[in-house]
Amino acid sequence: MSQDNCSVICSVTMEWIDSRGSILKKVNHRTASLRLIRNNPREIFIEIVPEKSNLTTKLLLKSVYVFNKFMNEGKASIKFNEENCTLFLSNAPTVQLINFLKTIYVKITGQSPDVKKNPLKERFANKQSNTYQDVSPITSTDVKKIKAKISNKRKHSDTDGSKLACAKKLYDNSTEQLTEEQQRILDAVLSGKNVFFTGGAGTGKSFLLKKIIGALPPDVTMATASTGVAACHIGGITLHQFAGIGLGTANLDRCYQMASRNSATMWRKTKYLIMDEISMIDADYFDKIEAVARHLRKNERPFGGIQLILCGDFFQLPPISTKDRKAKFCFQSNVWDKCVHLNFELRTVHRQKDPEFVSILNNIRIGRITDKITETLKATAKQKIEDNGILATTLCSHVNEAEEINEFQLNELKGESKVYIAQDSDQSMTTTLNKQLTVPDKLVLKIGAQVMLLKNINVSNGLVNGARGVVLEFVDNMPLVQFKSSIQYRAKIEKWSLKTNAGSVIVRKQIPLKLAWAFSIHKSQGLTLDCVEMCLARVFNAGQSYVALSRAQSLQSLRVLDFESQQVWAHPDVLVFYKKFRRNLQEMEMIPLAKKQKT
Repeated sequence: MSQDNCSVICSVTMEWIDSRGSILKKVNHRTASLRLIRNNPREIFIEIVPEKSNLTTKLLLKSVYVFNKFMNEGKASIKFNEENCTLFLSNAPTVQLINFLKTIYVKITGQSPDVKKNPLKERFANKQSNTYQDVSPITSTDVKKIKAKISNKRKHSDTDGSKLACAKKLYDNSTEQLTEEQQRILDAVLSGKNVFFTGGAGTGKSFLLKKIIGALPPDVTMATASTGVAACHIGGITLHQFAGIGLGTANLDRCYQMASRNSATMWRKTKYLIMDEISMIDADYFDKIEAVARHLRKNERPFGGIQLILCGDFFQLPPISTKDRKAKFCFQSNVWDKCVHLNFELRTVHRQKDPEFVSILNNIRIGRITDKITETLKATAKQKIEDNGILATTLCSHVNEAEEINEFQLNELKGESKVYIAQDSDQSMTTTLNKQLTVPDKLVLKIGAQVMLLKNINVSNGLVNGARGVVLEFVDNMPLVQFKSSIQYRAKIEKWSLKTNAGSVIVRKQIPLKLAWAFSIHKSQGLTLDCVEMCLARVFNAGQSYVALSRAQSLQSLRVLDFESQQVWAHPDVLVFYKKFRRNLQEMEMIPLAKKQKT
């Protein structure tokens, strides 16, 4: 799959209309390659080469307008005004499409105005105009020029009719680049390999997953996760929703029937299946959905030939056991080794910058606890981490405990309550949205309420998902929140989207805040907290203490109460798996692994 900024592979519809808007001709290509080419007179064309046809089309990039509103869904259209033709692009890998549109904009805005040519030279050039070559990729200098135009907000309209505003949305989508270790994993995925990648908290697993999703065709890519919160982070659905076999407790024949009724179409159209938070997926469930995939797709290759991208950290939260059955890790499934071609481990921590804290977390992750680590964590109990009226969020081992604390503290505040009811596009899906989104359907606030921001509003100013604040007042019925960074923000309605297994999208509109006197460890996954307190006496799972501690931004923003070394341990099966895992990674350095602490 090409990662060249001058090409994109997608579905294409070409439509020509007459002066009255009636369709003269319409051509559909399920898969086609579009690339930018240039002839000898330096004119730029889009060349459309269908996958299953020899009918190549070239359209001159002159007097065009690009509609990019839905480019993050892999869709865009390019209108050629002089030819009365429009290209409708769909099922394009998001990253490819955005880079392709950026290149178009840079190239056509960089063209020099037409000047009167020497007739002899023009005649010679016309004879050579049927020879083409690829357009050169855009350079960092090109990008700087475009960004300068955008930042200066100059009114600009060039000869081809494109607007500067057309590029603004493109460059608003510019994001942080992949590291070398992340790029290796993306390259492996694009080469068609089934990949499992792991890494500790804060190593950029979700960030990389979003990049991978953006590099794959959206119509045949299914992004899933073991939990609703994790699925929401990557813009996907839960694995259980997709699989269509409920909890997977039925026998295999019954699972075939359930999946045939609920998810057969999704299983058959999926070419790329992403599973995030793989540590919480039970081995028996993994075996069953693998068998379901082969059955429904009538293909005996692992997962019926679907390419797998698996992500997670087995040192974090494990699958949930029941009274009747003890859960097993996914790597203990019968088909794990058959399904995974390549393994990778992300080693660079991005969430925490303090080397001492990173070292502590790396040790706790594998269950190693030293006297020095115990002493350091116990010392945080005396820290004053509150600032600007923001109290520390208490991380709880149980969801109900966190909810009780928030309700009690809110009732203790005097003053009028303000109630914000979410607007859900499908009222029948409210319960599902509550399970999979962190944003509540009903939010009750008072002045003085401790809150957490649930969306990236302004990253450069620190208004990010997980930032802690306090409600100062209500302005025009909306809460004005002061954050720990002293930045004030008047909240407004934001939007969250959730996909269903049928491919439709449900939307929730709500204030991007949640009460934050307390939070459960489970619901805190993926968050970076800048003011957090915890007591780990009631942790009940291996890895739970590590997940809680790794939510903190730094040692200075953390307070651990009544810490004891027995609160930290790693599951022995996970230790054995990673020992073997690292031994098989030739480029990885072997690190010593700890034994489980006695409780």
